[in-house]
Amino acid sequence: MSRATRSLLVAAVAAASLALVSCASAPEAGGSDAAGEGCVRMVTNSGGLEDRSFNQSTWEGLQQAEEEYGIEAEALVSTGETDLAPNVAQAVGSGCGLVVTVGWELAESTLEEAEANPDVAFAIVDETVEADNVKPVVFDTAQASFLAGYLAAGVSKTGVVATFGGGNQPPVTLFMDGFVDGVAKYNEVHGTQVRALGWDKAKQDGSFTGDFEDVNKGKVMTEGFIDQGADVILPVAGQVGEGAAAAAVERGVSIIWVDSDGFETLPSEFRPVVLTSVLKRTQDAMLEIVGDVESGEFTNEPFIGTLENGGVEIAPYHELEALVTPELDAEIEGLRQAIIAGDLVVESPSAP
Repeated sequence: MSRATRSLLVAAVAAASLALVSCASAPEAGGSDAAGEGCVRMVTNSGGLEDRSFNQSTWEGLQQAEEEYGIEAEALVSTGETDLAPNVAQAVGSGCGLVVTVGWELAESTLEEAEANPDVAFAIVDETVEADNVKPVVFDTAQASFLAGYLAAGVSKTGVVATFGGGNQPPVTLFMDGFVDGVAKYNEVHGTQVRALGWDKAKQDGSFTGDFEDVNKGKVMTEGFIDQGADVILPVAGQVGEGAAAAAVERGVSIIWVDSDGFETLPSEFRPVVLTSVLKRTQDAMLEIVGDVESGEFTNEPFIGTLENGGVEIAPYHELEALVTPELDAEIEGLRQAIIAGDLVVESPSAP
């Protein structure tokens, strides 16, 4: 059994067993059997533990930390907005030395609990909270999305690609900025006119479904893009992106997944349409942070994932590798190295 499959199975069991835990009243500090150092509590946002996005990848990283550092990790699953603050309070009440929260929805609760509990280390994924004991874990996904946009333009047969988001928020639009810039770079290099639908970088406005959970909205929006000629689509919308994958299967186009490797985490029927994925390697960040807490070297300096440190990347092309010519692949590698060297700067108002 692969690590990815094993992680999904463990996550599924965890989601089922912890759903009730997330609604329980918070214990008194020090009341947990795992209280004190050597344990970590994670609080998901409303997307749940198996979101095929950064809740899932954060949990996988903490599972890896269990093996490497011998800690005990537990996830408190938020099923709605009303779970968020109580779950953070419960995580703090466990007495663990590290509390990990995921996403912008948890920013307020994280800051409140961090200020009230200065001896507890906090890490928040995909959001920035400024406090002495909170470490933001953020990713310059525009760098990797730039490569994905260049790739999309390079494999498109129609000369039209597209992107959409779940909401107009910096962690979302950062992907979209990089994607359209990558398409523009391809046009500049090749003298082509590939169009990118769904996002106007100058106006910082575009196509959004309004949530990250309604799969049907993603399917309808993707069908609209396909009707306009798009044959590669980048959904930045969590579970909503599964609707894009479903439309891609039905209409014979490709998608680019985000956060995790969609070829590994999406249902197998979507594998034939996953061109690549823009990865946030949250797992690596979790290992580093847990190690710092265990060694007493934790700081609030943000972890910023880049191409240079491997925190962001694009996934292999898997079953669609034949679409990518050796020349195009070499161009993408050249762009990767130029970004790492600082010779090519991918800019975005949402950059961390």
